[in-house]
Amino acid sequence: MHRSQSMWDMPDESIVISVHGILLGFDFGTKRIGVAVGNSISCTARPLTTLHGEHNGQRFAAIAELIREWEPSALVVGLPCHDDGTPHELTRLCRRFAQRLKGRFDLPTLLVDERYTSTAASSQLTEMGIRGIKQKPLLDQVAAQQILQAYFDEPAIEQIA
Repeated sequence: MHRSQSMWDMPDESIVISVHGILLGFDFGTKRIGVAVGNSISCTARPLTTLHGEHNGQRFAAIAELIREWEPSALVVGLPCHDDGTPHELTRLCRRFAQRLKGRFDLPTLLVDERYTSTAASSQLTEMGIRGIKQKPLLDQVAAQQILQAYFDEPAIEQIA
């Protein structure tokens, strides 16, 4: 999709939303959540941290601290699906996570297709000389960077109401 296309031209009912300022990106997982930060001026994202709390209370407390620190204007969440675009169990959990973010923090919360971001993140780390088991602590936050960068590069997203 090109930026000049209108939302009416898009076959999958995604819309283009431009958010200005600092954004936090999330790679949601049941065991870990990768977080990245970026801004709309440079349109670049960078890895920030990986959250490890097993309980939602721990996770959302850590996210609240990041929101206090970075004061983002929006949150971007990667939406996983099968290669053919069909949803799977993690898709549902990720949507629920995004809805909770929106409800708790009252910030625009955007969903971005995250297919292949973990593969791209692993390749990026390999190019940096980080291989195998050494990638594990960084992989989720680099995947979050890929998700946020995807929003900056091509902001076709779904917004949580």
